[in-house]
Order: sequence, then structure tokens, then C-alpha cells
Amino acid sequence: MLLFLSVPQPRPPGARTRAGAARVARWRRRRQRLRLQQLRRLRGLLRGLRGRPGADSRRRGRMALCGQAAGAASLPSELIVHIFSFLPAPDRLRASASCSHWRECLFYPALWPQLRICLRVSPAEQPRLEFLMRKCGWFVRELRVEFAAENYLSGGGGPGDGGGADSGTGGEEVEGLQLSTRWLEVLRTYLELVLCVLVSIRNNRNLQKFSLFGDISVLQQQGSLSNTYLSKADPDGKKIKQIQQLFEEILSNSRQLKWLSCGFMLEIVTPSSLSSLSNSIANTMEHLSLLDNNIPGNSTLITAVELERFVNLRSLALDFCDFTAEMARVLTDSNHVPLQRLSLLVHNVSVMHKSLDNMPNDDHWKALSRKSTSLRVYIMAFDIKSEDMLKILKPSIPLERIHFDSYITCVSGAIVDLISRQYDKFLTHFILMNDVIDTSGFPDLSDNRNEDPLVLLAWRCTKLSLLAIHGYTVWAHNLIAIARLRGSDLKVLEVTEESIDFDQGELADQDVDPVHNLIEQVSLGLGQPWHAVMDIESLSVFTEPNRHFYREMQRFSEDI
Repeated sequence: MLLFLSVPQPRPPGARTRAGAARVARWRRRRQRLRLQQLRRLRGLLRGLRGRPGADSRRRGRMALCGQAAGAASLPSELIVHIFSFLPAPDRLRASASCSHWRECLFYPALWPQLRICLRVSPAEQPRLEFLMRKCGWFVRELRVEFAAENYLSGGGGPGDGGGADSGTGGEEVEGLQLSTRWLEVLRTYLELVLCVLVSIRNNRNLQKFSLFGDISVLQQQGSLSNTYLSKADPDGKKIKQIQQLFEEILSNSRQLKWLSCGFMLEIVTPSSLSSLSNSIANTMEHLSLLDNNIPGNSTLITAVELERFVNLRSLALDFCDFTAEMARVLTDSNHVPLQRLSLLVHNVSVMHKSLDNMPNDDHWKALSRKSTSLRVYIMAFDIKSEDMLKILKPSIPLERIHFDSYITCVSGAIVDLISRQYDKFLTHFILMNDVIDTSGFPDLSDNRNEDPLVLLAWRCTKLSLLAIHGYTVWAHNLIAIARLRGSDLKVLEVTEESIDFDQGELADQDVDPVHNLIEQVSLGLGQPWHAVMDIESLSVFTEPNRHFYREMQRFSEDI
């Protein structure tokens, strides 16, 4: 292989011509001009940065990069905000404690598109709530606030609860006075916290989702007693009127509101509140939830005429007595988009004061289902008599979830059997809770031991994914049958230990531990480890039924 090398010959003296020298000179002058232009452009850029907000932090950042400074305070604001965007809210709060510069970056609007707050009704919460709402209330796009009164109380569950008192008339009077004082303090604090939230967002034009929940359930269940306490906490009604006016002002000022949800907020929403919404906002509203069983008499929070404006509604939550046949007709009109989620609260208080005569019949439900094939219904029945449930449960309701909660009445086996036969194509969630104090034991739904309605429910409802039971007798062999029938499709099976009973034959068998055998067989049937619920207080569906229904209703409505 041959290699040919080319060796450059040296330039002879005087070979550089005048033309070459001139070319080099021109190249040098052009290079100098380019450098001057770059310097002028850089000076103008720096001059503009000095006049912008946060210029000092950027200068500190440049100095840090050049080795002249170091530390958290030297980072540019944009970089700190970008770092914060990857952190959950609690970690942002902790990180902002590093220095004042980081603290200034904490409440940048882009970091707080949504705000979800759960508050104890306690005076200690007010300063923190005022600070947070002052920082974020004017720009937040999604705001969800929950108030919980029972977490603040101690030594009693509510008005009329006599636990822990000395025996005798004197002890009852003393405890009644103490409860009265505590509940008055709760109501006063509750009104102040609600005012704090509403005042901070009254001029927010960016609000798209607004959700309020007030778990003042014990007061509401007492009916006239709650009105007595409310009149003492707000004697002249000024705060309630101010709250109602603020709520209407927020609705009238809204420009992007698509989700409005208000549950058990104790006379905040009135029958005239929705009239504050402009037609343009009502026409674009996608979710509407108005639940408050404290409304007196036959008044309703929304009428069929008002519902005609909400043509784009995809999700609706109301008291069942307020959902009339005329409303069902309005929702089937051609100018309305198909309704996809409907949540209904059937409460004994509203049933006592209102009538079930105006509720939709089976033809109305068929028309709604034809309008929207994806319509699904969620019902919570609170202390409803069996004869009323037989009127309510029309065959054509596309019922997906049902939640029974009882303090006075009990659900019959006939109701469970009716549900399993009528809604076998849709039912996914079945919750059966009972807190009736009866020394004779929990009620048994199965009149015929060979055909237990809960087993038939698991057999017929092929989409059942959640089953929760407390306060009703569930036989161990039936529980095993439910687990085998549903298998791994039954994602949640919550049965309290005190609700499970065993046959005498299982207890008499000395070779097998009935409890261990039950756990093993149910776990094998479900395809996952299973245990009975040992502590009833761990079930929020039992301890906080209103809150559980409200949160599940929110998820149910969002899952479209």
C-alpha cells in the first residue's frame, strides 16, 4: 500500500500581496464591529432586566453562577417557582421557611390553581384560614372547603346527648347548659369561618369550581332545635343575611364558573340564590349540587323553571323531594345536553315536610335513560321507611350506587331483594348501615335461611364492586358465599365483626376455628387478604355519613 503525502511549501519572502493584507484588515474591522454590537445588545438587555420585578434575585443568581455568592437566596424567582411546582402543598410550605425570598415565591398564582381545605370549627383555625384565603382567594380557580363541627366538640355528641353526666335532674340540667354553651360557640365560630371564605373570593373572576360542605349534621337532625341555637348565635340574623348576600355576590360576579356544589351549609343557599347567576354562566354550568335538609316548609332551592337555564348540565345533585317530574321533563328537552350523573338524598326530614307525590314516575325515568344511555344514579336513603322506599325505587332508574343509613328505621329484606332484581345491570356500590339500639340484637334480613337477600344481591348484580354492612346480621356461611360469587371483582368488602354470626354447627365443631376458617375462606374467594372490620370508628361511612356521601358524590360526578 502506497501513501502519498503532500508537504506544503514555505511561502517565499514578499509573497503576501497588498490585496491579502487589505482583506485581513477588513476582516478585523468587521469582527470589532460585531463585538461592539453584541456589547450594546447585552447592555440594553441588562438595562431592561434591572427595571423588571425580581431583577435583584436574577442578579444574585448571576453572581452565584459566577462564584461571587452562594445559597438558597441567590436562586432566581422563576427557578424557585419551577421547583415549587413539583412539590405537594405541605412540602411547599416547609420549603418556604428557608428564607424570605423563598417565602415570597410561595403564593405565586400558578402554584395554587386549586385549594382544598378541611377545617375544624374552632377559633384556632380562623387566623390560619384568613392568611391562606388572603393570599389565594383572589386568584384560585378551584376552591373546596369542608367544615367539621364534631371534631371540635368533646364530652358530648351534640344537643340532647346525655353521655357522661351525673345521674339525677341536676346533672342533666348542668350538662344541658354545658352543651348549649358549646354548641353556641360552635355556631358562632362556624359563621365567622364561612364569612372569611366568602369575603376573600367575592371578587374572584377566575373561579371555575366552588364547593362548600358544612358537617353541622347533628344540628340539622334536631330540626327546630338547630333554629333555636342559630337564633341565639345570630340574634338579629345579620350574619346569616351577610353570608347569603356574599354568596349571591360571588355568583353574580363569576365569569368562568362551571361547578357549583353546596352541601348542608345551614341556610346559606336560598331559593333565590341561583337567580344571581347570569344567563351566560348558567348556560355553561356543568355540575350543580344543592343539598340542605334544613330548608323549612315546602320551599326548594331550585325549581323546574330555573333548571331550564342550565342547558349544559352533565351532573346534578338534589334532595329527592325537590327532583320532581317536571324537572325530569326539562332534562329530557332537546336543548339540554344528556345528563350523565344524578345524585339524590332521600332524608326523613324532607319526606316529613314535603310530598313524594310529585316525584318522577317510571315513564319519566325511561325518557331520561333514552336521552342519555350513560345516565347513572346515586341514592342515599337516610331513615326512610320501607313503604316509602317501595314508592321511590322505580324499575327504570339506572341505579349504580345506593347507601342506606338508619338511626330509627331498618331496611327490610324485601327492599334488598327488590334492588337486586331491578338494578342487576347497573349496581356497583351497596352500603347498608344501621345504628338502631336494640337489645335483642341486629335484624336478620333473611326470612328464609336458604335464600339470603345479600347472597342473591351478589349473585344477580354482576357489576357489584363494593359491599359494606354494619348493624345487620350476616351469617358466616353467607359471607363466604358472597366472596365466592363475586371473587376478585368485589374490590371492597367491609363487614363489622359484631355483625357476623355463626351457625351452632360451626361453633360446635371443635376441630375448626370458625373465625379463622371464615377469614381463610373469604380471603380465598376474593383473591386477596380479608379481615372483618374490628373498629367501627375507622369506617367514615358510619361515623360521618353525610361527609362520606358528599365526597363520594363529588367523585361520582367527576367520573364522567
